[in-house]
Amino acid sequence: MVSPARLVAFDILTLVERGGYASDLLASRSVALETRDAGLASEIVLGSLRYQAQLDFLMERSSGWAAGRLDPEVRIALRMGVYQLRYLTRVPAHAAVSEAVELVKRARKRSAAAFVNAVLRKLDRRPALWPDRATELSHPQWLLERWDRQYGRETADRIARANLTTPQTYVRVAGAPPPGVQLEPTDVPGAYRLVEGNPAGLRIQDVGSQAVVPLLELKPGQRFLDLCAAPGNKTAQALEAGVRAVACDIHLSRLRNMRDLGCPLVVADGTEALPFSTRFEGVLLDAPCSGTGTLGRNPEIKWRLKPSDLEGLHGKQVALLGRALEWLSPGGRLVYSTCSLEREENEAVVEQAGARVLGLWRRLPGTAPGDGFFAAVLTSE
Repeated sequence: MVSPARLVAFDILTLVERGGYASDLLASRSVALETRDAGLASEIVLGSLRYQAQLDFLMERSSGWAAGRLDPEVRIALRMGVYQLRYLTRVPAHAAVSEAVELVKRARKRSAAAFVNAVLRKLDRRPALWPDRATELSHPQWLLERWDRQYGRETADRIARANLTTPQTYVRVAGAPPPGVQLEPTDVPGAYRLVEGNPAGLRIQDVGSQAVVPLLELKPGQRFLDLCAAPGNKTAQALEAGVRAVACDIHLSRLRNMRDLGCPLVVADGTEALPFSTRFEGVLLDAPCSGTGTLGRNPEIKWRLKPSDLEGLHGKQVALLGRALEWLSPGGRLVYSTCSLEREENEAVVEQAGARVLGLWRRLPGTAPGDGFFAAVLTSE
């Protein structure tokens, strides 16, 4: 018998291996679980992805098999088991082992059951001597090396270690904090860290994300364009300033979830000609990006991303910024932002735009609360 939490975690990690996103899958597949089971499923899924390099090393040392040679179902069950044995001290060892064995049986890999049992029973919680930095920090070597070049080794290590921790939850509160939850104010007005309680009914938005919109210095009555608006958190934040907002996104399905904002919603590809008849005093381009500033929340990204992916993203971001600048009123302010830590997606995009830069801004995981973000404030002459 396998617990509901581990069944859901196993199924989600299987889907992540096939290209799914853990946070989206947890949101949709944990609904029917009790609160305690949902929490355990989330911990196992995200922990297994955050510490994947460490788990694979321990698994390989114990079994003599390279993780890549194992069937996906066996590899996933082992990672789940190793993570629980190493990092979840309140989980009984026998539960972690026996349920991993049952998971591979359920996945029709009964021949691997004895193998999984033997590998996990060899493990203990004694400190490991990691073979290299990439394994210890559980990040791809190429990513650590580029952060070394951009930020220095000490900061790169702090970023990577922050990505191994469970991120704090932040909410957006435009007025007085509601009763029933304990909130702690942050350095960003209206952004609060959830200390205790259920945030249901509150807009959950990372503090780094909430720090972007204030850079626009919006004023009541101004025309405002959010070019890549979904899921709508930054549009909602801009509306607090009393602007006349238009929210644009390429995905109709994602715009539908923004109907409660009460502003015009436009389906359009931001890299193509846009269907507007007037310019905007404020423009936000929160561009699609690699997401390397959010690896604590989205750890699967670090195992999928390739250096060559950054070139394609750069080209799209340059095209988006060029279109966004076309719709900026003379003297207006445009903020270009990403949740990426990579220069190709940030400074290099802004440099290619050729607009006047009023300032650059950045938050790094491990050096400031929340996710990593970059923003550039631009203006038209």
